[in-house]
Amino acid sequence: MKTLFSLITLSAVALFCTSTAHADWLQFRGPNGNGYIEGVQPPTQLKNSIAWSVELPGRGLASPIIVGDNVIVTCASGPKQKQLHIYSFDQQSGEIRWHRQFSATGRTMTQSKTCVAAPSPASDGKHIYALFSSNDLYCFNLDGDLIWMRSLTLDYPNASNSLGLASSPIIAGDRLIVQIENDSDSFAAGLNLVTGINEWKISRPKAANWTSPVALKSGDQIVVALQSSKGVLGVLPSTGSEVWNFAKGASTIPSSAAAGDQLYIPSNGLTAIQTAKLTGEAPKKLWNEGQQRPGTASPLIVADKIFVINGAGVLTCANRHTGKRLWRLRLKGPFSGSPVSNGTHLFIFNEQGLGQCVEIGAKEGKIISEIDLKETILGTAALSGKAIYVRSDGHLWKLAQP
Repeated sequence: MKTLFSLITLSAVALFCTSTAHADWLQFRGPNGNGYIEGVQPPTQLKNSIAWSVELPGRGLASPIIVGDNVIVTCASGPKQKQLHIYSFDQQSGEIRWHRQFSATGRTMTQSKTCVAAPSPASDGKHIYALFSSNDLYCFNLDGDLIWMRSLTLDYPNASNSLGLASSPIIAGDRLIVQIENDSDSFAAGLNLVTGINEWKISRPKAANWTSPVALKSGDQIVVALQSSKGVLGVLPSTGSEVWNFAKGASTIPSSAAAGDQLYIPSNGLTAIQTAKLTGEAPKKLWNEGQQRPGTASPLIVADKIFVINGAGVLTCANRHTGKRLWRLRLKGPFSGSPVSNGTHLFIFNEQGLGQCVEIGAKEGKIISEIDLKETILGTAALSGKAIYVRSDGHLWKLAQP
């Protein structure tokens, strides 16, 4: 039954923004959810690359997303992080385009390292969807007009835990996929993009889980991979129907990464599977490498290579078809965010705010530049045009060529 409680629809008619602005970094870890985007030229010499910075009123682990000329970022403020903020900044100048503020309706308790603004927003290029750990979910058009909002805590009072929630929503087909997993009322749901109403809802394992859903190909279908401690379940975004199940267990912190019909899962180190057939059977295992175990950062896929950062801050580059290690490089960690890349260089920020640019096109990886932003950074950067966007608890920065 479709849930109507706490759903506020501002119009019975579908409201769409008519902007044709190009959207390029629409969700956590970029357009394909694997940290890679092509056709951009971010600065590779990070020193003296700050184009602008703006102060934020509260904490946040959520990545910025880029929608046309808008840089969207969320944060939470106040002693108990009950004030929820959604900002749109002008990509060129850093000026505020609009700011919306709400009071949390759900629980705002989290583990001290994380916070209420942990899930990254998502966009279809017309609307912006912002989810918070308090299970408050908002939909705006690009002008900042509220289209609908939901308090998932009012609908599902036990869907939270004392550690906080961090799974970022994604858009797959014509559904907004949310993964609300905890040790009580744990579920995933596909919401109507225009109204916010549940189109489907399925039960999930009852355990704390901070991973985000990932979309990939299975045959000629788009499938959403839902990761948990039990493994990874493949479901159709339109109906939530199960199409395959990898039941070998998986991490509950770093998320899987997809390329075509192949999925790279933080499971027993790193496991690669192929999901070409929608038979309901287990996917085909391609390889497993126990030594390539991701720490907190999710794997990065660039062409035929996969990059993994372990808990000691060592970056491993491997052939993604065979799992064979190509080279290793020690970075300056520790890391909570995930790496991103434009194909020739990798960018990563450690928890102390040190940004590192790694040349990855050669036979061996090499750190070629650094920048110290001197603030705690726990989130993942975004790439767009000729710039890098990264946020801390206190600021949002744009790094570009001087």
